[in-house]
Amino acid sequence: MKLNARFLSGFAGGLLVFLLVIIFLDLEPGHPQVTFTLAIALLMAFWWITEVVPLAVTALLPVVLFPAFGIINGKAVSSAYFNDVIFLFMGGFLLALAMQKWNLHKRIALRILRFTGVSQGRILLGFMLATAFLSMWISNTATAMMMIPIVISVISQMEENFGKENIRKYAIGLLLGIAYSASTGGIATLVGTPPNLAFARIYSITFPEAPEITFGQWMIFALPVSAILLIIIWLYLYLIFCRKKQTTSGNETARALREQYLSLGPIKKEEKIVLTAFIFFALLLLFRSDIQLGKAVIPGWSSLFAEPSYINDGTIAIFIGILLFLIPATEKNEKILDWETARTLPWKIIILFGGGFALAEGFVASGLSEWIGNSMQNVAGLHPLMVIMIITTTMIFLTEVTSNTATAQMILPIVAALSVTVKVHPLLFMLPVTLAGSMAFMLPVATPPNAIIFGTDRIRIADMAKTGFFLNLIGIVVVSLAVWFLGRYMFDIDLHNLPGWVKFN
Repeated sequence: MKLNARFLSGFAGGLLVFLLVIIFLDLEPGHPQVTFTLAIALLMAFWWITEVVPLAVTALLPVVLFPAFGIINGKAVSSAYFNDVIFLFMGGFLLALAMQKWNLHKRIALRILRFTGVSQGRILLGFMLATAFLSMWISNTATAMMMIPIVISVISQMEENFGKENIRKYAIGLLLGIAYSASTGGIATLVGTPPNLAFARIYSITFPEAPEITFGQWMIFALPVSAILLIIIWLYLYLIFCRKKQTTSGNETARALREQYLSLGPIKKEEKIVLTAFIFFALLLLFRSDIQLGKAVIPGWSSLFAEPSYINDGTIAIFIGILLFLIPATEKNEKILDWETARTLPWKIIILFGGGFALAEGFVASGLSEWIGNSMQNVAGLHPLMVIMIITTTMIFLTEVTSNTATAQMILPIVAALSVTVKVHPLLFMLPVTLAGSMAFMLPVATPPNAIIFGTDRIRIADMAKTGFFLNLIGIVVVSLAVWFLGRYMFDIDLHNLPGWVKFN
């Protein structure tokens, strides 16, 4: 059997880098685990970039290599693959599957589209608002997949009325709007996009004594950033793709949307139940812990329990998921959610998460994080805002060619160590890396929503790259300024003193 050249070069290249580091480097004399961890991280990075095997398979390497090289024992590294963040993701996706099973996602999206109107700009805005809203609560990948059938049906109706060539450019704008709003909407909540979940877990691993980043605290910080980016992206896409007035579908598009909405029929009992669960889930997450608003404090409901700290976001997500399996549907012997539906959970993403968490554990346990931080003394002389912009720029353009989740999981432990070296609050550097992981707009491989719209075969890479480059630059500016101004206020970041909980092994 003839092996693919890319596979051979990626497989051999990764092993070569791995061996060269182990043989020729000794980062910390007397502590070979530091060098071994770097070699394993580079091997994983090389295989993630080249995708010689599925991303989830590469993510399993720490289970074998960390114990073999004396970095972490097998029991500890295995536990990294299942934790509260994983359960938060699973619970959120179970809710998404229930929405999809009973078509609630379509009802929400079409309702928003009918509300916004039928001019070119309003249709674009409607799709972007619907996508961003859904992406706040369920995976941006799942949201993009849900929205594509709806947007394709609208595009097809417009092609029928005005001709395929006449609306080709506008169709590109609609598809890009779906992808970009799925990414920017996802940053607004911890469950919206994988890099956010990766951040929450890696932050707690690296700084176990740090105060928890709660769902509500993150949302208050990230929702304004998401809204600003959404407005900028809509204006930009409108100026580029919505200038030809004769392609506006007007009454025909309004009729098509109305027919699609009416085809759903009256709202069913099951949809009401899922919608109630959806709202209940959001409220429980948002108000679980105390929310600090300057000097004002909104008390969290978890304080009603004997041990409030025992309850986390994963607890809530799984509680909602279990309820969906228990509540009966109208049809005999059927529940709102069944295992046949639940078995479609994206297990490969869950394993990818686990691999990143295990890698973060290895960075800390081996001392590699501390070594990297000490090696970056040159950055200490730069202004922190300049460091934030450098980190953001690097992350955005790096994720154009790599998995944003895998890249975030590799970079977050490094910038955590860097923050300790330059003696600033770790969140000052970890927040921009997290947000920047969802800001790559140029290439199909950059984010899952980009790949999904590219798969419709209605858009070229050149269209994405040309449009996305400017938005990448906008993302750098917005993320950097948001962290510098809003982030410092929200998370009480002191530029001059490290928090007392910052400790490395």
